[in-house]
Amino acid sequence: MTTTETIWIAVGFFGQGLFFMRWVVQWLASERSAESKMPVAFWYMSLIGGLITLAYAIYRKDPVFIAGQSIGAVVYVRNLMLIRRNNNAVTGDK
Repeated sequence: MTTTETIWIAVGFFGQGLFFMRWVVQWLASERSAESKMPVAFWYMSLIGGLITLAYAIYRKDPVFIAGQSIGAVVYVRNLMLIRRNNNAVTGDK
């Protein structure tokens, strides 16, 4: 295995690790409030972990993985946009 391949495998595992940790963040937030919660950190971790994993999928030239991570990124960005719009409406910011 080349050094480049080893680095990309490490990048892939890092992205997957970050992607997994978002569920831990969501679970802890829900346990603290005793109800199901999706903290903003969940969506940022989803986006960043998904984009890192997408970079790995592009490197590996895996069309199934690329399609899945690309669609996910759109959903994560949209959720962050909705959260921001809702927060601006609450605070009166534009």
